[in-house]
Amino acid sequence: MSSEISVEAHPPTKPIILHPGDSLTKRQRLVYVLVLGALVALGPFTIDLYLPAFPAIATVFDASDAAIQLTLTATTVGFGLGQLFVGPWSDKVGRRTPLLVATTLHIAASLGVALAPDLGLIGFFRVLQGIGAAGGSVVAMAMVRDLFGGHPLVRMLARLALVTGLAPILAPVIGSQLLQVMEWRGIFWVLMGYGIVVLALAWFFIIETLPPARRRDVGHSTARDRYRALFTDRVFVGVAIVGAMNFSSLFAYLAASSFLFQDVYGMDAQQFGLLFGVNSLGLAVCSQISSRVMRRVGPQWVVAVTLTGMFLAAAAIAVFALLGGGLWSVLIPLFVLISLTGATFPAIQVAALAHHGKEAGTAASLLGAVNFGLAGLISPIVGWLGIDSALPMASVQLATLGVAILVLWIVVRPRTVPSIAGT
Repeated sequence: MSSEISVEAHPPTKPIILHPGDSLTKRQRLVYVLVLGALVALGPFTIDLYLPAFPAIATVFDASDAAIQLTLTATTVGFGLGQLFVGPWSDKVGRRTPLLVATTLHIAASLGVALAPDLGLIGFFRVLQGIGAAGGSVVAMAMVRDLFGGHPLVRMLARLALVTGLAPILAPVIGSQLLQVMEWRGIFWVLMGYGIVVLALAWFFIIETLPPARRRDVGHSTARDRYRALFTDRVFVGVAIVGAMNFSSLFAYLAASSFLFQDVYGMDAQQFGLLFGVNSLGLAVCSQISSRVMRRVGPQWVVAVTLTGMFLAAAAIAVFALLGGGLWSVLIPLFVLISLTGATFPAIQVAALAHHGKEAGTAASLLGAVNFGLAGLISPIVGWLGIDSALPMASVQLATLGVAILVLWIVVRPRTVPSIAGT
């Protein structure tokens, strides 16, 4: 009898595939990152691309700073409402149809803003723009959760979080460059063109990731079931609030930036763009560091550390403003704050979505709606306080980050958060 073991009797073990995305090649994953990143960026670009045009729009319509900032609020509120609708809809009918319908609405609304004759109609169409842009953000995150779990989910969400964090910061930079070659209405023609590109990418490259069988899972088949699963999860509710407060601190900076740095500190458009570019670099680096750290520690601990650092940075801005410090006394702690925001984004998304794969669309929609809804409501407070120094911005940031820290330790309770390894 031969002692040799037959190779055919023991064929090579196939790799274990726990999630559909595990079978994708590196090239296929890259395609998903690029396309889904373009979808995620649509919302922030829609909201923030026109920020450098605030002074010009105020002059054209003879409006106050607070009135112009209300058009920003209109967009963020629309974005939040759109997510509340698109997310549950995508859990019910699949991901593609809601994405295509919402993006088409965005294109039509962009045209409306570009042609609007008064500030009231601009506000109306900005709400519709926000609703339409919501599709890309919600569906992208839901698709990632459809495809991945565990540490691959962390990596993919970190890449999308990089876009989520960078896009609001890069958008004003790009907007300031566009204003060098066109009037403020041209920005909305650009947004319409970007929407058309996103629609084409979605049509040709996005396949359905939620099969019909998964839309009818017992206990998760109705909107009521999905919302119950989320609202009865203490960790999800707490993380959503923490994320919204973190996002609001970023939007306080975005809402104040054009007036603070151009009007108070006398920056020109090029210097303003450079400021955003430097902050973007810090955010990008910290976002990727965060994803690597989460391979060893839970996302809740990343959030605990970053929130503390952001609070201290906001406090430094406030103190220096009270003492009459110059431009650099704002720029340095602001760089620290924005960079740490980048580290917080992926940790929030992982903590919120990791244990809600069966209602990923609804979870992503609630997360985004709370983020942009509260940010849209809170950011105008900076304008109402009057932007004659960095103190109003820092005050709002201190308040939002203080709330985030309290909710993290009282509601989320980091020591009780389950591991993501088995998701």
